[in-house]
Amino acid sequence: MTTRSVDGLTPLAHSAQNNCFGCGPANSFGLRLQFLQAPDGSVVCPATISAAFEGPPGFLHGGIIATLLDESMSKAVRAKGLTAMTRHMEIDYRRPVPSGSPIRMEARVVRSEGRKHWAEASILNSEGTALAQAKGLFVEVNSRTSTELHRPSKRT
Repeated sequence: MTTRSVDGLTPLAHSAQNNCFGCGPANSFGLRLQFLQAPDGSVVCPATISAAFEGPPGFLHGGIIATLLDESMSKAVRAKGLTAMTRHMEIDYRRPVPSGSPIRMEARVVRSEGRKHWAEASILNSEGTALAQAKGLFVEVNSRTSTELHRPSKRT
């Protein structure tokens, strides 16, 4: 992937093909979100989410909105070169998020302490109005923890 800057934003590269529901290019059922990094370290994701992810007709399902916000905050942490998992997340559903219309996710890390990273994210409509916002705590995983998470569990 080439990293060409667009309006001061640089594509946030994926290290490998992955099956992540939010951003995985290998997941044919997923959202396949593509994130860009701003010079200040925040991340941006312009997207149009299809009606396949609706709750009420014409609007995205609340779980999909939560996924968009979670994925955005996770990518803000990833933009700092870290791999972390969501520990806690709070969502403020301010207005319905339309399906099939351009939206923009924005996220940034607001504080870090050791392995803990606090992030904030917003979903904005084309006029810049906040439709949903979130705050989250992400805990950095080390390579040993990551390996253990991928190991099949033993059932007795």
